[in-house]
Amino acid sequence: MQTNITINCPSELLIGLHTDARNFGELIKLQAAIALFKEGKVSSGMAGSWLGMSRVDFLLKAMAAGATLLDDSEDDFQRETSLL
Repeated sequence: MQTNITINCPSELLIGLHTDARNFGELIKLQAAIALFKEGKVSSGMAGSWLGMSRVDFLLKAMAAGATLLDDSEDDFQRETSLL
């Protein structure tokens, strides 16, 4: 099942961003997916699937936007080194 969400924005915003409604919607969707991933609310796989891209492609975009894959905590270190 898929749900559509409508966002109202002034046309001046689209003009100022030099974009149209479709591209603006894609931008908002990408930014939302990255924010939800950073907050730990969605997985990289779920975010990638939502955006129609692979998990790896999503992770590359998310990291370019400042997301980190590990928290640099002792738990993360132990989990990662146990795989060696």
